[in-house]
Order: sequence, then C-alpha cells, then structure tokens
Amino acid sequence: MHFDADLHIHSKYSKATSQLMNIPLIAENAKLKGLSIVGTGDILNPRWEEELLKYAQKVDEGTFEYKGVRFLLTTEVEDAKRVHHVLIFPNLQAVHEMREKLKHYSKDIETEGRPHLSLNGAEIAELANDLEVLIGPSHAFTPWTALYKEYDSLKECYGNAKIHFLELGLSADSYLADLIKAHHKLTYLSNSDAHSPHPHRLGREFNRFEIQEPTFEEVRKALLKRSGRKIILNAGLDPRLGKYHLTACSRCYTKYKLEDAKRLGWRCEKCGGIIKKGVKDRILELADTKEKPEDRAPYLHLAPLAEIIAMVLNKGVETKAIKTIWERLLKEFGSEIRVLVDVPIEDIAKTIGEDIAKAIWAFRKEKLLVIPGGGGKYGEIKLPEEIKKAKLEDLESIEVKQREEYYKPKQSSILSFLKR
Repeated sequence: MHFDADLHIHSKYSKATSQLMNIPLIAENAKLKGLSIVGTGDILNPRWEEELLKYAQKVDEGTFEYKGVRFLLTTEVEDAKRVHHVLIFPNLQAVHEMREKLKHYSKDIETEGRPHLSLNGAEIAELANDLEVLIGPSHAFTPWTALYKEYDSLKECYGNAKIHFLELGLSADSYLADLIKAHHKLTYLSNSDAHSPHPHRLGREFNRFEIQEPTFEEVRKALLKRSGRKIILNAGLDPRLGKYHLTACSRCYTKYKLEDAKRLGWRCEKCGGIIKKGVKDRILELADTKEKPEDRAPYLHLAPLAEIIAMVLNKGVETKAIKTIWERLLKEFGSEIRVLVDVPIEDIAKTIGEDIAKAIWAFRKEKLLVIPGGGGKYGEIKLPEEIKKAKLEDLESIEVKQREEYYKPKQSSILSFLKR
C-alpha cells in the first residue's frame, strides 16, 4: 500500500514557528494535503510530548494517531557547528533516554523545540545508533545550517557512525544530490520543514512509501530498504524555487556566478551584503558522477496549490481569497495531491474556472516559468502569457521553453507513473 509522509516539521515550541502548529491543526491540514503520516517534530521538548499524548492515541511503541493521521516521533537538533540533524525515534523510551543523555550537552533542551547541542555530528549519531534511533542530515545542502555548509563529505561529519537517510531540502532534488556518488547508498527524504500549518508549507515536500501499514516499523524498513518496503516517490519544490538555489546576496538578493562571488570576496558589489553560495554551485563543486543508482525513486517537482492559485489571482498566498478557493477544490476532490496530480483538468475548470485549471495544467506539463531563488529569497512561478490567453482545448499545442534543465526525466512520465 502507498502512504504519503512528511517527516520533518516543527511545533509551536521552535523559534520562528507559528503558534498554530498544534496537534489538531497539523492533523487537519495534513488530511487536506493528502498526508497519511507526519513527523511530530520537536519531540525532545517535554511540553510538546505532553501535547502529543493529550490528543493522540498510541498505535504501537513508535506510532501515534489523531483523527486518522499517524504521527511518528521525530525531532531536529543543532550540533556544535550549527549543522542540523533529523532523528526518528522507535518509541518514547528512546526519546526519554536521549533527552536525559543530551541534558549534559544542551542548555535549552527543556525549552526549545530544536535544541542546540555542544556535540558534533559523529557524537550525536553514535548516541542515536546506541538507542536504535534513525538519523540523517537535515536539508543537507543549504548554506546556513547544513552538512555541506561545514563539511565536504558525509564521513567528515559523521565519522564511522551509521546514518540512515539524507534529507534533500527545498533547494535540491534527487537528481542534483545523485551527482555525489557517496549518496547513492542512502535513501532520500523530501520533507517540508514546515513552521506553519498553512497549505503552502505543510507537505510542500513529501515522500510516498510502499509499506504494509503507516507505522514506525514499516517506515524504518523502507528507509533501510528491507523486506520489499521502500520509498517509491520523492516529491517537492522545483529546486529553483528554493531560497538558496542560486548564489546570491542575502540582503538585496542580487544573483552572482560563483567565480564573481569569489572575486568579490563574498561581498555584494551593489549593497555590501554577504553573498551566500547557492545549493546548485555547492553541489557542482562536489559532484563526482553522472550515474544514477538503479533503485532511486523518481522525483516529482511540485508547486504548492495555494501558490498556483495566488499566481493566477495575483494575491498574497495567505489571503482569505486564496484559502477559500483552495478549500473549495479540496472539498470537491479530496486532497491537494489529487488536485495537483490526478483530477482531470476539465473537472477543475468546471469547479473553479479555466484560469486556475490552465495553471494546474501548466504545472503538470512543466510549462510554468520559474524565476530561481537565492540568498534567502524563494523563487517565483509565473504563467506564460501564451497559456493565459489560450483556450483550454488548445493547450496541448503550446510550447514554452524553460531556461534551465537538470538530470531528470520529463515530469509527464512521473505523473503517468503515479496514475498507474
């Protein structure tokens, strides 16, 4: 059976996170998105654990359920070099033991959702290994708090400790990550890192698991590629939409070629701000292969439905008008994932009008124009003028040339795969 999961989110106890990130609202929006499994995030925080247990019922030692949504026990921690790591716990006992051990290395583990630790990546991974906790690098390529910001290889960070997955982050996909051969043995996770339950945040990246039931043990088998369990799809933002995809100034967002950024000493020649190396340039620095592992799941590039609607209406993505249309589509067709992938375009047009239907068609056919992000500013999607002006029945004849390509199959072939 197939289950869609977002395994990295945060609670209201993490810094810069919405107070709406509570168990009932997370579950409600997860169902609307089409998610069966969600990571709790922040489970090392005692107050967040209390809230989980207040609402959710235990399915087994590592799995809890609230109103039809399964929760796995997860957290993110920051190490001594400000590198972030995702942990997935087999049970609450492991959570309690890890919390007790980390108290000696953290001043904020009792108060912060994502605690800072005075340990390095290898030391954290060794503790996780001892407790049979799954661990891997968070958003591995981002230029602020990630593995490849600090290190040039997995081994430099984790030493001989075992890691179980690599999280891609919003500015990379599996096609880019596979340019580094050491990653080929690892399962990739594509998670949202959501700080709010809004529809363009929660589940904006997800993983489709082929497992028997939505439980920790089944997910563990899939991450370790055991007993026929596996991830059959990673889905997430087109990397160009990520905040750190291209090398750019972190103040005015002017984009730079890597050689120009180096020549300027990483200072913007326009405003004097710091230039941050983009994920694409960082991966190409480390790239050592163009091969692809045979068992790698396909990657579906998503644009959140709310952002597609906002693009058409030229309104802010969190405005009431956008939410009203989003809710109407989901009420009619069941979930965001179904609207983006499965529902016939003609049916969407009958429900909400041709303009939004044409934009969803353009998403499916990879005909949306993408303005890449960088320096901390998300990329943007735009609907080509020729699609705006076309009639629904004439869309198939329209050609739109994108300026940037990756090592990837056509999106349409992945959509066909999903509908089998």
